[in-house]
Amino acid sequence: LKFGPVRCFTPCVLLHRSFFSSSSKMPTRFSKSRKKRGHVSAGYGRVGKHRKSPGGRGNAGGQHHHRINFDKYHPGYFGKVGMRHFHLNRNHYFCPTVNIDTLWTLVPEEARKAATPAKAPVIDVTKAGFFKVLGKGRLPATPFVLRTKFITKKAEKKIKEAGGVIEITA
Repeated sequence: LKFGPVRCFTPCVLLHRSFFSSSSKMPTRFSKSRKKRGHVSAGYGRVGKHRKSPGGRGNAGGQHHHRINFDKYHPGYFGKVGMRHFHLNRNHYFCPTVNIDTLWTLVPEEARKAATPAKAPVIDVTKAGFFKVLGKGRLPATPFVLRTKFITKKAEKKIKEAGGVIEITA
């Protein structure tokens, strides 16, 4: 069998390095290294020469030769805190709260004005993104129906005193 030359069907383009450099580059004549010509150590000193990474790269030496800096400016950087929780699911602990003094902001103003014991507005805190109702603040003596997943005893007491009804949802 006789094989011919391998043909490349995709256009092969070799790009010059000037293609990748940005056009807003400073001219060489203004660079610091041009100004340092003739000055032997280029401003870095003869004794403690300009070497690559004399203190180590990155966060090296945090517990050794850079300890003073870490202890002074980053206290608590090393070590552990608390107990381990294997396979932590944050959803199990997701429970946004709302206080009773802000309950009426979840329904329109007309609903509060039109509220009567026969036709009480329903405030569904779950639809507003809250799971639990807490008992901070005061409520106007206006009847309403509150739908929530969780509620504290203090909030329950204040809502019933204001003429409200509580429905616990799943």
